[in-house]
Amino acid sequence: MRVTKRRIRFLATAVVDRLQGQHLLDISGSKDRLVETLERAITNELSVEDRLHEEIRRLLKQYDAEFQNGRADYDRMFTMVKNRLVKERGLIL
Repeated sequence: MRVTKRRIRFLATAVVDRLQGQHLLDISGSKDRLVETLERAITNELSVEDRLHEEIRRLLKQYDAEFQNGRADYDRMFTMVKNRLVKERGLIL
């Protein structure tokens, strides 16, 4: 994830403020708690690609010998596996 926690906090606060300003959101509880929940949701969404990359690295680890011997291209395989998983899982990156 390439977005700082500070920036995520700013985005979450801005979303809540804008929705309230347009009378699209009524907060019955704590605004801070809502902002924190939204921060977690944004962080989770932004880290989907990071988690996917980690999973792909683990999957490709079993082919280390082929990559080292030049029988397979790591970058090409990484891209192919990523594209397949994104399509299978219906991910939006």
